[in-house]
Amino acid sequence: MVNSKLIALLPDLASFILIVDEGSFTAAAKKLNVTPSALSKLVTRLEQALSVKLFERTTRTLIITPTGQQIYDQAIVMVNAAQQAWELSTTDHTKPTGALTIAAPEAFLNSVLQPFVIPFLQQYPNIQLKLRVADGEIDLLKDGIDVAFKLTDKPDENLVLKEIGKTNLVLCASPEYIKTKGIPVHPTELVNHDCLYLAETATDNIWDFFRDDEFHSVAVSGPYAVNHSQMRLNGVKQALGIGIFHDFVIAQAIESREVVPILSDWTIKSNYHGVVAMQYSQTKYMPARLRVFIDYITKALNEKLNPVIPKVTM
Repeated sequence: MVNSKLIALLPDLASFILIVDEGSFTAAAKKLNVTPSALSKLVTRLEQALSVKLFERTTRTLIITPTGQQIYDQAIVMVNAAQQAWELSTTDHTKPTGALTIAAPEAFLNSVLQPFVIPFLQQYPNIQLKLRVADGEIDLLKDGIDVAFKLTDKPDENLVLKEIGKTNLVLCASPEYIKTKGIPVHPTELVNHDCLYLAETATDNIWDFFRDDEFHSVAVSGPYAVNHSQMRLNGVKQALGIGIFHDFVIAQAIESREVVPILSDWTIKSNYHGVVAMQYSQTKYMPARLRVFIDYITKALNEKLNPVIPKVTM
């Protein structure tokens, strides 16, 4: 049964979401075409109705409370459901039109998805694509993401999963580097080499190697660390050191012999390995723009992923 008190709160909850997203009463007020004081009173009214404190307020900052964050997360679900209800009464549900926000790791977005963006938009000119680099954890509801691509062995169990390929990590160096510094024949020898790593977290210089029942965790170091695959690859090509890359990033450079795969009989694991997962929220009524994107990209990536890494000998 619909609660009349809840109905009265729905507009305030929607405004509350906007305040959180914008980070201030002033910014949200501009979007709603109201005054900041009106929004401040709205939040006070909402806090009284819910008997909770939503924000910690100072003269300069607006910080959401832990309880406020929980209410925000639930309110987002409510607004997304309302969006789906609205789409049922519009052409968005039957015709591929409107905005789509796509999130993917930088390397995957740049090396794999980028070539298909323009052809897709040419085929569906009424769709607006918003591409977002997301190398860390992604919350589709909170972040307003329609489709997230993840390179992982642990996909989100709460989302629809479509596996569109697999990805492996490849260790490589330039022929010039190998000529000067030699080639490691065992993972533990990497401690004596210059290595280029991500530098996103404090443990990104820890590389894990597996072969049969053997395991080695190696702490590497080097003159250059950057969480951008192409910049890191350029460093490897210029003989700055040894680097780890996804197969779809490095395949062409190996084929052209700009770099050489090493320790290829070992499996390398990191936060970004496993299946290439395309994930999106479960919905009975999928907007046409989302449906055509999923179909298009699945077909387009059928042959793009899982490149054969050639065996190169020195």
